[in-house]
Amino acid sequence: MTLEKIKLKHGSDKWKEFRTQGIGGSDAAAILGLSSFKTNVEVWEEKTGRRVPDDISDNPRVKYGTNAEKPLVELFALDYPQYRVRVNKNVIYKRGFMFASLDGELTEKATKLRGVYEGKTTEIHSKTEMERWDGQVPESYYIQVLHYLIVTGWDFAILKGQIKQTGRNGEVELITRHYPFLRSALLDDLKYLYLKEKEFWEKYVIPDKRPPLILPKLSKN
Repeated sequence: MTLEKIKLKHGSDKWKEFRTQGIGGSDAAAILGLSSFKTNVEVWEEKTGRRVPDDISDNPRVKYGTNAEKPLVELFALDYPQYRVRVNKNVIYKRGFMFASLDGELTEKATKLRGVYEGKTTEIHSKTEMERWDGQVPESYYIQVLHYLIVTGWDFAILKGQIKQTGRNGEVELITRHYPFLRSALLDDLKYLYLKEKEFWEKYVIPDKRPPLILPKLSKN
């Protein structure tokens, strides 16, 4: 499948309409039953016109993340001068039934290798939540990175996470971490995700057949 570059402003009405015509990065974890925001059945309902995606733009955490995107990627460019950083919020990449709206595009200056930049902000309130960021990223974010690598076909990705904690005295602490991903080390996971998304699209969306609900894993605690 050929990689297409489509001009669409992120967040526009046409962009929102386009998102119903394929699988995006924020859909991928839900298709596997690993999203805390929506189920695989809700994604199917959106793609088949049975459900209008929730407008969460006024959610305080979403608004914070949206407003933080520009300064965070600018700081990344300052901290990592070995990369050429490009942000284009008027472009969507599409490969078959999959698409990607990227936070940023990276080019390693020395090698000319292409990469995906993904920025995340989160506020944590417990040790358990913090452990999800220790040496790894939360599972849903990892799946999103895999999705973007599948769509673009690029060589690597870097996820920048700004982790916010508020102490008992109200003092805010910000922890910034960067997580690199090499395509060559993720081939099995990339193949697995692609096949799962392909199955979802071809087995359930195209024939308009409701998929079985995938329930989230229950905690052992």
